[in-house]
Amino acid sequence: MTDDAVTDDAVTNDATDGAAGPAEGLAGSPVLRVVRGDLDAEELAALVAVVAARNAAAAAAVVPPRRPRSEWGHPARAHRSAHRPGPDQWRRSAWG
Repeated sequence: MTDDAVTDDAVTNDATDGAAGPAEGLAGSPVLRVVRGDLDAEELAALVAVVAARNAAAAAAVVPPRRPRSEWGHPARAHRSAHRPGPDQWRRSAWG
């Protein structure tokens, strides 16, 4: 018995025992499915590596939203006019 035969038996047994493996999606269907041809372990590993790399690149491209700028440090605050002493100047000192 070769190592390939052991691997094929292990894959067949995992697939037929009804347990959800890592290739199972949230809905219970497989994430990847071979439609035509016969993949060996190396080809399947290459396919999984490409799909995982593409998903990792897409996840890294997501940028979290920026926080709104604080009005406390807004440059418009630097353009306040100076307060001069006089009648009712206390009313003009308000930020409104």
